[in-house]
Amino acid sequence: MAEADRRRWDERYATTAPPAVQAVGPPDFLAPYAELLPPAGRALDLACGPGQAAVWLATRGLAVEGVDVSPVAIAHARDLAHRAGVGDRCRFEVFDLDGGLPAGPPVDVILCHRFRDRRLDRAIVARLAPSGLLAIAVLSEVGGSPGPFRAVAGELPAAFGDLEVVAADEGAGCAWLLARAAKSAE
Repeated sequence: MAEADRRRWDERYATTAPPAVQAVGPPDFLAPYAELLPPAGRALDLACGPGQAAVWLATRGLAVEGVDVSPVAIAHARDLAHRAGVGDRCRFEVFDLDGGLPAGPPVDVILCHRFRDRRLDRAIVARLAPSGLLAIAVLSEVGGSPGPFRAVAGELPAAFGDLEVVAADEGAGCAWLLARAAKSAE
């Protein structure tokens, strides 16, 4: 399935122009909560696509690793980071999330926008640094049609119940959640 996904996404990104630097910014669900993001640290952007959100995180001061199954998307993301002047704070790689998360240290922010793989839920929680923030938005059956990659009602808060929910909503075919890992016990 990964090869079919890669081809499908490569075709999609190959038929669209690389994003403009002016398109860099947070996903809509995250914009009202941008002040909750740390001004420094590490971020991981899962299924980053052409990199607009990852580059936005880097412009805020975070060191960002973005992964996506599409080499075309990753090429767009690298180019965008360079044009936005944050190429030194961004690392993008072609990575198949069917095999789990990429290896690496704990991160202060995990962004997962429009990608859902329930098999990764535990790994996502484990990868967050103490007080780390998860920002996830997925397609939802709430106000939308059913499907294998759509969250059912209440799925995100239940899936990430080990985290402290900061904000969440679902409707109009979208579910999103902002949640924070526990502080370290010192």
